[in-house]
Amino acid sequence: MKKFRVFLTLLLVFGLIFGMFVGCGEQKQEQSQGQEQKAEMVLRYNLGTEPETLDPAKATGVPEMTVMLHTFDGLTRLDRDGKPQPAVAESWEVKDNGKTYIFHLRKDVKWSDGQPVTAHDFEFAWKRALSPEIASEYAYQLYYIKNGEKYNTGEITDPNEVGVKALDDYTLQVELEQPAPYFLSLVAFPTLYPLPEHVLKAHPEWPKGIDKDPSLYVTNGPFVLAEWSHHDKLVLKKNPNYFDKDKVKLDKLVFYMVEDANTAVQMFENGEVDMIDNIPTAQIDQWKGKPEFHIDPILGTYYILVNVGSDKTMGGEKNPLQDVRVRKAIAMAINRSVITDKILKAGQQPAYAFVPPGIPDAEPGTDFRQVGGNYFSEDVQKAKELLAEAGYPDGKGFPKLIYLYNTSEGHKKIGEAIQSMLKENLGIEMELQNQEWKVYLQSRNEGQFDLARAGWLGDYVDPMTFLDMFVSTSGNNDTGWSNPQYDELIEKAKYETDNAKRVQYMHEAEKILMEDMPIIPLYFYTNPRLVKTYVKNYAAISLGWVDFKEAYIQK
Repeated sequence: MKKFRVFLTLLLVFGLIFGMFVGCGEQKQEQSQGQEQKAEMVLRYNLGTEPETLDPAKATGVPEMTVMLHTFDGLTRLDRDGKPQPAVAESWEVKDNGKTYIFHLRKDVKWSDGQPVTAHDFEFAWKRALSPEIASEYAYQLYYIKNGEKYNTGEITDPNEVGVKALDDYTLQVELEQPAPYFLSLVAFPTLYPLPEHVLKAHPEWPKGIDKDPSLYVTNGPFVLAEWSHHDKLVLKKNPNYFDKDKVKLDKLVFYMVEDANTAVQMFENGEVDMIDNIPTAQIDQWKGKPEFHIDPILGTYYILVNVGSDKTMGGEKNPLQDVRVRKAIAMAINRSVITDKILKAGQQPAYAFVPPGIPDAEPGTDFRQVGGNYFSEDVQKAKELLAEAGYPDGKGFPKLIYLYNTSEGHKKIGEAIQSMLKENLGIEMELQNQEWKVYLQSRNEGQFDLARAGWLGDYVDPMTFLDMFVSTSGNNDTGWSNPQYDELIEKAKYETDNAKRVQYMHEAEKILMEDMPIIPLYFYTNPRLVKTYVKNYAAISLGWVDFKEAYIQK
């Protein structure tokens, strides 16, 4: 019995010792694996929502553009100052007084599947974006190209008549209708990215299926798609075939899709993400002064879309918003300073026009917004008078309006403030309705709203990027508004070679937009964000994108 006990004891001792060695070995193995994981440089950024699409021809929102900025390169790429720099095109010639561009492409640029990127891929992608079948909302960005608009609207049907042509594999010729001083910036925009013709011909429904098979998303940028878990995260990994891969320090980019701002901040505090843009407005004050808090410049305007194209409101009653007096009354009854100073608190400025500050006017050193000035002011008494003239004294008989916004605490608070102001100042009842990003975009496109929050960030640094979206043929004009004189001024500005006249036409067009008021500007953006101090060298571009191509982690 004692021997048995001794034997058991020895077994237990040896078992414990063996267990310690095994445990130690497992721990070392886990530590080794952990060290390997830490050696991989990963940056985690909250995209804020699920991308609607990753098709460059069809994408319209910042989340989509942010992903594609890291998976594609255009002829040029914008630097941290928003200026175009050579990318796929290593050089170019400008001829015919700015009407013809000859782009010379690098010969070492490859698609992520190893195939060469050629001038034919640009010609294919641009003509695809212009084709009526694709129904690209951004097709008008290609109207600068000879016969681009005619092909998009069906006036001509032969794509060979469109002024973009691959002269050979590495030479692209682009003929414009008229000179466009910002064209080199425009070719950096996602709608003008190249597409792998060989992939799209093999998969006509591309990019359908890339979530299940990321290798189908053949791209030419610094990163490639590795994983897309819908409504959770989208993972990009460094592209080994990227021509400029030596400048790419990150091994992976992880884009989370957390819409709730409070959850995003909690993830930031817990070290689960390294950067977020959507800070809850109630938390702005507590983050100010901390090294993680940044306010980056951004060229954009937050505004209200007014549905003037529908004869009836969402409630089925006669639409009073078709009366410009009603639209102006609503604009004058909103106290913008309450929104910027009490809710947002991050340096945003009240907007009384649409084009934001930061865009040069005709004279060197001048600003388009400063020259144009304000087009209206807040005036509750005048607003009441206009509403009474329209037949709704003190809001009597005015139908309840539906205000649409995409899911966000900030958008909700702004909507609630507007709701309160319209009720108190004009007697107008307004119901808030929030929708997730994809549904919200669809509702806007289909006119399923009375009023809707909206924001527009410049695609290039020129007033035209804000003004041409409201021409009658623009796929981004969700208001139902159309004004022939406005269309004519925008057309004249696009064709005018004298910059002073061109800018003057745009001032005149903005005046019409503000007089008719199918949109109601609220404030000019800033971009408050939280960034871990170990995130280095990211580029906050004023057009609203954050570029991680040359970013790195330094802990």
